[in-house]
Amino acid sequence: MFKKGDKVCHPMHGAGIIEDIEQKELFGEKQEFYVIHIPLSRMKLMVSKEKAEEVGIRQVQNEKGIEGIMKVLSGISTTMPENWTKRYKENIEKITSGDVGEVAQTVKNLYMRETKKGLSVMEKKLLTNAKQILVSELIMSKNIEKERAEEIIEDALLKEKK
Repeated sequence: MFKKGDKVCHPMHGAGIIEDIEQKELFGEKQEFYVIHIPLSRMKLMVSKEKAEEVGIRQVQNEKGIEGIMKVLSGISTTMPENWTKRYKENIEKITSGDVGEVAQTVKNLYMRETKKGLSVMEKKLLTNAKQILVSELIMSKNIEKERAEEIIEDALLKEKK
């Protein structure tokens, strides 16, 4: 499915590079694992090749995919439940879906809510995590620095306000 050097995205940890494919013995069976380095968080993950699709490992977005993310971020926010626990659960589901469009919509919605009504501590953390997933995707896709990726996202989020 993937090979060493591929740029991939993990739904909860963001984008990284497959540094290696290792064989490990687990429960008496040999299995292959992707060793993924996530530069933004300086983290290494091992994901079973067999379970990679199920986990939601996917290729980093290409230019057209990045354009789609920017359209969502600069577009209109969608309605969210008023009850914060329902809203939180719904946003967690969107982020863990692995769909970058859903992550972008979550960032947009939480950002707009924060500017109008404020967010709970848990929602602020969720917004930060979702933004970091998008930042890491931009870094890997466009081969840019973290600061530039953050600027691009902020600029897109501010477009609707004008």
